[in-house]
Amino acid sequence: MRAPLNILSIQSWVSYGHVGNAAAVFPLQRMGFEVWAVHTVQFSNHTGYGQYKGSVFTPEHLTAVVQGIAERGALEACDAVLSGYMGSGATAEAILWALERVREANPQALYCCDPVMGDVGRGVFVRPEIPEVMRSQVVPQADILTPNLFELELLSGHRIKTLDQALEAADALREQSRPQGPRIVLVSSLLRQDVPSGHIETLAVAEGGAWVVQTPMIPLEPPRNGAGDVLAALFLGNYLKTQDLVVSLENSVSALYNLLELTHRRGTREIQLVAAQEEYVNPSRRFLAERVG
Repeated sequence: MRAPLNILSIQSWVSYGHVGNAAAVFPLQRMGFEVWAVHTVQFSNHTGYGQYKGSVFTPEHLTAVVQGIAERGALEACDAVLSGYMGSGATAEAILWALERVREANPQALYCCDPVMGDVGRGVFVRPEIPEVMRSQVVPQADILTPNLFELELLSGHRIKTLDQALEAADALREQSRPQGPRIVLVSSLLRQDVPSGHIETLAVAEGGAWVVQTPMIPLEPPRNGAGDVLAALFLGNYLKTQDLVVSLENSVSALYNLLELTHRRGTREIQLVAAQEEYVNPSRRFLAERVG
């Protein structure tokens, strides 16, 4: 039997609900991955509730935990690093330090960065230094980048209303970050003028072309926290397994749609991460990708 692939996931943690590592770890485990979770915070619940309890961990704490993993000789077997919300520039530096240790041990390891910084309607919700740190330091190190539409605009400096503009922005981001990365840009929450009303898209852009998956919009108000964290984890997991961009796009978007549709049917404030677990390995409703570039 083949040994499971290993993912180092450095993200926030909440005890109640599902964001950050509390959204990413279980789907990856259900897909058969070993996940080494390093938490940047330990909160009672996500901040969308307005009130929460808990602590932010220092960058020194993060590097100490990763160093402890390294001392077990485990980093040689690390196949990927996954990161999400970065609370400060110092946290970003700690994550990049961890990535460097992993790549020293295994140069083939992938880095999937979910550049969590803001969203349409909410604007930027991270500390002022983060967009520039993300743009100049973090994005160039990423193999896979998973911004939402707002974050793609913020990182690329492009306004996006059409598919062509989205493709141009993703390509610009890839070019700006050479010679290293990102090789793949996965854009979620793509709303453009040339899409039928009531639909939303996810776009994947790579050297070999671009593909889009269109799904109906699910009327979740307020929008459920953690959906982007799940998508980044699912896409990374699928890509590690298949090395196929189109299959990974279709599988991850389909699984996320089915998770959110179940959440909508049940009327819950938190995404139904555990109840939807079969979707991560075999989506019950599939959406196919269309080549657009």
